[in-house]
Amino acid sequence: MEGASLLWRLWATWLLCCRMNQADVTVSPNRSQLFTGESASLSCEESDSSAGWTLRRNTTRDTRIQCESWGRPAGSSCTIKHVVQLDAGVYWCESREGATSNSITLTVTGGSVILQSPVLPVMEGDDLTLSCQSRPPSNLPAAFYKDGSLIRTESTGHMTLHHVTRSDEGLYRCSISSHGESPPSWISVTAPPTASAYIHLFFHLLMFCLYIISTILLMSSHRHGATAGPR
Repeated sequence: MEGASLLWRLWATWLLCCRMNQADVTVSPNRSQLFTGESASLSCEESDSSAGWTLRRNTTRDTRIQCESWGRPAGSSCTIKHVVQLDAGVYWCESREGATSNSITLTVTGGSVILQSPVLPVMEGDDLTLSCQSRPPSNLPAAFYKDGSLIRTESTGHMTLHHVTRSDEGLYRCSISSHGESPPSWISVTAPPTASAYIHLFFHLLMFCLYIISTILLMSSHRHGATAGPR
């Protein structure tokens, strides 16, 4: 009976320690720039709902403020009904134990043009599509800039960069004649994970699991010896 109980505890510990307890923060609409007055919903896409992930943010006015102070919470999500420029900042998810997710940066403008760009880094080799959107919407040509220099003007208002590399990383903005220009947004390009990175992660995870299992075995052996007592 004791052996079966020990095996059950080992199995439960294996499941607990070898699960990646993490979350990713997402935003809807899925872009890094917002017009004032728009509604935005942020969520923690979590692998373990029991971790109690909550949304926090840093702005020019506040630091590490929870959703209750700036939005409407609903579980691990938070909705801002009407964004204002003071809502611009860095957003992330945080668990009760202090683990943190990736972070995203949101820009809020009172102007009439925004650049629709991804909120998360772009993987090397992927295509990157940028759109220049005006308020009210228009189908006018848009000029796209990177690090202050004109890339090109697109009649459709959309520009696609094919098979991006690290050299495509930079500060992007766009402009529409007679409407104005967007705020700038930094676009990051990240390298795809390598086989060595996966091996490195697996090795550390395995070492942690072996440490937990050996600790349980040691404690169980000590408890068994103390229960048996001297003969």
